[in-house]
Amino acid sequence: MFSGIVEEAATVVDIKREQGNYHFTLTCSFVDELKMDQSVSHNGVCLTVVEIKDRTYTVTAIRETLERSNLGLLQVGDLVNLERSMLMNGRLDGHIVQGHVDQTAVCTRVAEADGSWYYTFEYAFDANMARQGYMTVEKGSVCVNGVSLTVCNSQQNSFEVAIIPYTYHQTNFCRILPDSVVNIEFDIIGKYISKLIV
Repeated sequence: MFSGIVEEAATVVDIKREQGNYHFTLTCSFVDELKMDQSVSHNGVCLTVVEIKDRTYTVTAIRETLERSNLGLLQVGDLVNLERSMLMNGRLDGHIVQGHVDQTAVCTRVAEADGSWYYTFEYAFDANMARQGYMTVEKGSVCVNGVSLTVCNSQQNSFEVAIIPYTYHQTNFCRILPDSVVNIEFDIIGKYISKLIV
């Protein structure tokens, strides 16, 4: 379980394909603190550390993960938002994030707003899934590439988020442009509430 508070943006240094799986090798400042079998959020996707070597570590994404997320689009040199699993004795600074990406969305607009930025994202709308909580609500929470954010301008198949300079520079939001594909995880609490009232 995660909180959506990104620790840093890691750099992809190698990608290997093995049948339907992709092995991603990355480097970050806390490689020495990682351990085998540890769960780490990568752009909001919970992946397991399978190798640690030469100041890098490797995780594996299977076909289901690649089809549901933007990880299959990664290239060497790309930045990936990282978060280690939440400590249960700490503050929940973001919101409850499972690391189970629901689908991807496409950035349709980036607007600079006097020192901050507004990003608009559009996703494929499914009425049945929306009834089960796979949607955004005004001032609700959404996770974009592993970042816990507050929704503004919630529409049937799109939403906006506001990004402060710290988030812009510490995450891969600095590289998100119109047409960029991002991972989204809708709020788990909204899903449970929707399930109870259906």
